[in-house]
Amino acid sequence: MRSLLTALNNLSLARQFIIAGGSVTITAAVLIGFVVTDLISHAVTRSAAATTALYVDSVIAPILPDLTAEATIDESVERALDETLSQGALGRRLVSFRLWRVDGTILYSNDKNLMGKVVPPGKDRIAAFTGLLIGHFDEVDDEESTVERATGEPLLEIYNPVLQPWSGQVVAVAEFYERAGELQQSLGRARAVSWIVVALVTIGIFSLLSFIVFKAGKTITDQKHLLNEQVMELSALLSRNRELSTRLQKASRNASTLNEYLLRKIGADLHDGPAQLVAYASLRVDSEAVLDPALPREVRESEVRSIKKSLQDAMHEIRNICRGLVLPEIETLSVGQILDRVASAYSERTGISVEVSADGCRCDLSVPHKICIYRFVQEALNNSWKHAGGKDQRIKQLCRDGLIILTVADGGSGFDRDQLETFSGLGLSGLRERVESIGGRFEISSSANGTRLTMSLNVNEMEAVS
Repeated sequence: MRSLLTALNNLSLARQFIIAGGSVTITAAVLIGFVVTDLISHAVTRSAAATTALYVDSVIAPILPDLTAEATIDESVERALDETLSQGALGRRLVSFRLWRVDGTILYSNDKNLMGKVVPPGKDRIAAFTGLLIGHFDEVDDEESTVERATGEPLLEIYNPVLQPWSGQVVAVAEFYERAGELQQSLGRARAVSWIVVALVTIGIFSLLSFIVFKAGKTITDQKHLLNEQVMELSALLSRNRELSTRLQKASRNASTLNEYLLRKIGADLHDGPAQLVAYASLRVDSEAVLDPALPREVRESEVRSIKKSLQDAMHEIRNICRGLVLPEIETLSVGQILDRVASAYSERTGISVEVSADGCRCDLSVPHKICIYRFVQEALNNSWKHAGGKDQRIKQLCRDGLIILTVADGGSGFDRDQLETFSGLGLSGLRERVESIGGRFEISSSANGTRLTMSLNVNEMEAVS
């Protein structure tokens, strides 16, 4: 079984569909064919039985006495039934006829040896005494039906309830066997047509689905080759980025003491900006949207474009850092516009929406303060995306008592309070240093309801600090 599954997995998706889909389709077609032909057979048999029963009943009903008052039929009625059932259309169509009383007594039969016998009722005769018309094609299995079985002809067995005209009460049951050669031919034609229709519809549907699957399989194969080439290109870019990062770290370790503060600041900027973008691109390279060939082409191309854009943004910000740690595009923006800008860039990279709430503060901020606000929100959102999956992210800005208060929160599971003061690397510690370097205040709180990062800037002290 395992080797069979392995062999199937090695086949293309189109061939897997042909094998699995073909098996399911054939099974479904056979089941549907049997169900449809069985329903048609029952419908045709019942229709034929009802037609014959109506005809026979219209002929013999006037002859029968009041069976509620008489337990037997006299000789005159018997002779009339013999003449009626042996001549004309009934004589040609009927092989045998019996009239049953509810206790199982045969009141009349064209086989005189059966008259007066008591035969326990079967389920068909019991159902007929409840008023139901019962018909069976070629199922002569009653003990008393030896003559009928000996004919070797296809027969239609019918149980027809005999009703009292004025009360509608079932007073007897007429059992008769009709020659059913024509019915047999009709059933054969109906079954053949049913199977042909089911087969043609099944073949048509399966052919259409197979065409679609083969076409999709070719598209997937082409996309897989293209994606492999793009992944190789991205791997080369990542390798170059790692080399650049290594060179920067080595230069930082060998820098003089006079440049230590500047290098730490550059390191923080690199981590808060391009390193986050490169890390995001690195994470997304291994995502299912890139590696899963079963996903639509549009989804994978969108993911590749997102990775490329992240890398391009990283290179763009590296150039800006080299030109003096300035983001020219935010120099003329207000606080609310800065928040919208960073939230929009984050949402574009991750596909996660962020709720932004700003009270329209119109303070005249310096470029370093705007950069700090931009980097603070960017780092906070990226940390939330990395550790809390970006759940319920929101940004809120207030102006209160001369302070600009900026909060970035999420709805994640939080982390241990004992770790709040252990900020390692250039993440939260670098963020705290950035905020405090311009005279701001940095706070962090975390609980089972989420994590909240807050920075406060004193508007009155901004001029002196900047």
